[in-house]
Amino acid sequence: MTRKFVLVPSVAISLFISFIVLIAGTTVHAQQTPTEPSTAQQPDSQSTQEPSIEESTSHRRVKVPNYKKWNFNVGGGASLTNGTTNNFVRGGGGVAAVGVARNYSRFFGLRFDLQFDNLPLRNVALLQAQAPSGNSHVYSLNLGPIVSIPATKLWTGYIVFGGGFYHRSGKLDSSGAVPGYPCTPFFVWWGRCYSGSLPLDGNFLKEVVNEPGFYFGGGLARKVHSNIEIYAEFRDLHGTHRGITTDLRPITVGVRW
Repeated sequence: MTRKFVLVPSVAISLFISFIVLIAGTTVHAQQTPTEPSTAQQPDSQSTQEPSIEESTSHRRVKVPNYKKWNFNVGGGASLTNGTTNNFVRGGGGVAAVGVARNYSRFFGLRFDLQFDNLPLRNVALLQAQAPSGNSHVYSLNLGPIVSIPATKLWTGYIVFGGGFYHRSGKLDSSGAVPGYPCTPFFVWWGRCYSGSLPLDGNFLKEVVNEPGFYFGGGLARKVHSNIEIYAEFRDLHGTHRGITTDLRPITVGVRW
């Protein structure tokens, strides 16, 4: 009997130890199982974040220019005269101008202008021409650099200079001058005096003079809208051909965009 009672407690103790080991093993397995997905998810989270970093880096590499590549202008005003032109033309003739500029930076560009200048003849010119009335005007083509000087967000100054081509033409209503007579200074500037005397064919009522030349000047522009500016500009134009000159100082006010 004693031997049976000794065996029973030993068997119970063995079963209890086996039960404890089984429970502990199950607990450890349960704790390790949820951690595995979290470990596997880490590469996914990294792979999700990496493209956004590359996209932001590539976005920073795109440099947006802080200037407009193209500018257009249109304006009008009046012209002052200079040099020999002032002897025969009154100041205040009307001016109309259009232009376009290709900018290569905030400070430098290339500008092309087409301009019309009216040249009202003085009474002394009409007297020398022995004409009751007449008209004259100039078409100008100008091409050269434009140097911008930004002062503030609203105000910008600029300088222009370069070469030009000036087509001056005009017409007298009639003339009492006699063909073959010596030329007056007006007819020399008019461009219809050959060998010191008026053409024998009497063809001196119309005048056409083509002159290469140059110009320089400057202006001031103020922004009034997001891409619209008003500007005021002064230029000095000079053309010459075979001793005949054309000198103008147009003042123009207009709009740039």
